[in-house]
Amino acid sequence: MTVQRMLDAKGKEVATILSNATVGEATRRLSELKIGALIVSDDGRSIAGILSERDIVSHLGREGAAALERKVAEVMTTKVITCSPGNTTEEVMQAMTKGRFRHMPVVANGVLTGVISIGDVVKRRIADVETEAAELRRFIAS
Repeated sequence: MTVQRMLDAKGKEVATILSNATVGEATRRLSELKIGALIVSDDGRSIAGILSERDIVSHLGREGAAALERKVAEVMTTKVITCSPGNTTEEVMQAMTKGRFRHMPVVANGVLTGVISIGDVVKRRIADVETEAAELRRFIAS
């Protein structure tokens, strides 16, 4: 299964936030959308960083409520690992496991085109395993 097929199934909507927004604004947006990360982009096409719940909690733990007034650009992760639409589920899963992160932006021709979460990958992997099991049962029964 490719990333493109996962995006086709789930949709290509990407939740972004401007780098000069506050962490408090980002926190409200994450809560409203019920998601775990926002792609930081000032133009909606390029990636300046990614802001995850983990980034926010880390700064809140060190700074307390004052962290909510900081700019997203000060708190975001700037070293963002991306994938392309042609990457496989297995490749994305390996990269997420190795890097210990749960959200991966999808970039095609230098442009942000989607986001894959670990939940998307696990859901796809479970569907693949269930399909394989059903095919094996049909093979054995025939």
